[in-house]
Amino acid sequence: MTNIVLTGFMGTGKTAVGREVARRLGLRFVDMDGVIEVRAGKPISAIFAEEGEPIFRQMEADLCGELAGQDGAVIATGGGALVNPANREALAASSVLVCLQAGVDEILERVGEAEDRPLLNVPDPEGEVRELLAARRDAYAAIPWQVDTNGRTLSQIADEIVALASCRTLPVATPGGRYDIHIGSGTLGYLGGALRAAGIPERARVAVVSNTTVGPLYVDAVQAVLGQHGFSSFLCILPDGEEHKTLATVRALYEELLAGDLDRSGVVLALGGGVTGDVAGFAAATFMRGVRFVQVPTTLLSMTDASVGGKTGVDLPQGKNLVGAFKQPELVFIDLDVLATLPAPEQRSGMAELLKHGVIGDAGLFHELAAADLGAGHMTPDLLARSIRVKIEIVQQDPFERGRRAVLNLGHTTGHALERLSGFSMRHGEGVAIGMIAAARISEALGRAAPGLADEIAGALSTAGLPVTCPALPAASVTTAMRHDKKRRGKRLRWVLPTEIGRVVLADDVPEAVVLAVLHEMGAEGVG
Repeated sequence: MTNIVLTGFMGTGKTAVGREVARRLGLRFVDMDGVIEVRAGKPISAIFAEEGEPIFRQMEADLCGELAGQDGAVIATGGGALVNPANREALAASSVLVCLQAGVDEILERVGEAEDRPLLNVPDPEGEVRELLAARRDAYAAIPWQVDTNGRTLSQIADEIVALASCRTLPVATPGGRYDIHIGSGTLGYLGGALRAAGIPERARVAVVSNTTVGPLYVDAVQAVLGQHGFSSFLCILPDGEEHKTLATVRALYEELLAGDLDRSGVVLALGGGVTGDVAGFAAATFMRGVRFVQVPTTLLSMTDASVGGKTGVDLPQGKNLVGAFKQPELVFIDLDVLATLPAPEQRSGMAELLKHGVIGDAGLFHELAAADLGAGHMTPDLLARSIRVKIEIVQQDPFERGRRAVLNLGHTTGHALERLSGFSMRHGEGVAIGMIAAARISEALGRAAPGLADEIAGALSTAGLPVTCPALPAASVTTAMRHDKKRRGKRLRWVLPTEIGRVVLADDVPEAVVLAVLHEMGAEGVG
């Protein structure tokens, strides 16, 4: 199990809370200061007095590196241990980091006599606390999960941390740096702290871009938590639906960003599904030549796909996503509880992308998803993180889609064509589901996959409630629509063909006759 690391200033309750959390979760408890004292054979106050603080800090760093290679523990750090960015990074790779907070008066009351607190063994402990808190403020703020302990019982604090234990943080490397994807349940109230941890400065102006469906559900909560953390926000509401993913909508959004006094120090925060994220991201990439961008996806599809990898864009009448830009977010923040308000058809649409990631790069994930009950409330941070990791691995290798990243388009060649021919009444995940089966049948027809692969994929998709046959459209109309796909190479379509569950290949040599035959086999009408 992933470690839980509790940090924060002295007196915030790290040791007592850590012991209680470990007891509840059945994990071992590690008190870093206690381990260092045992290894040194002397109390920390003696280490400071006899060897100096730098020696103690090196002991901390060595222990952080050691614990980072372990799991299944609740770890209480010393108050300064994670001030060192290298220590934070080492533990974050295998742990949920939680920072406990308390006010100065409560800290002083809890620490009592200062003899065993070498940093407070000074004439003015209160002044020292205030000075140390100010010095460590940014380091503590760099931790996304912040828990206030003021005036709360041990049980109440432990309850909150146990709820955070299932959260996952996935780092994503980009050409210009990195960002984190935070995944949890019931975590929307931590959004403000996560923005601060991502380096968004206090008092930054935040444009919350949502849509007419999601806005009434979550905008008030999001703006409230932003305000609690010192951010100034204003609301921009887009019309809902793929048909509004246009340059006209982007232009209208520019006007709202100007009216809201957003400048280059501001942030565009997308609160919604894939369409909202694509439009808001494209606006963020181009408004004033680029402003910060944050994704808060509210659909399963956008959580696992559209919010990851930095692709933004809008549609033209000729096809999907023909105008766009790469815009990496500062942060992706996912609260799975918002899926409770997601209609069942949208839940199923998102499942298509999770299954797609399994077909592309994780056979075990595919089989687990195929056997799971993943209705509303059943998606877990671990399962979603596993799907997202498939995409992260690929986009880190190919951030600008010049090679391997194209495999993420499995099912898109046919799927986008069907979406467009339906006037976008067909959901993206539904189109991808049909497209995956078409790609698998083409792969079988060309001898690149063993017979039965398409049926295996179709079985999993069908169990998830997704379509597995082609609409009764002329097959030639579908292939014509495919030619407007932006992933074509010259006059050739680029196909992503599964060869087995967990492995796909790229192909530019698929004969149109084979495509027409497969579409006809799946339910499309004959040429006409």
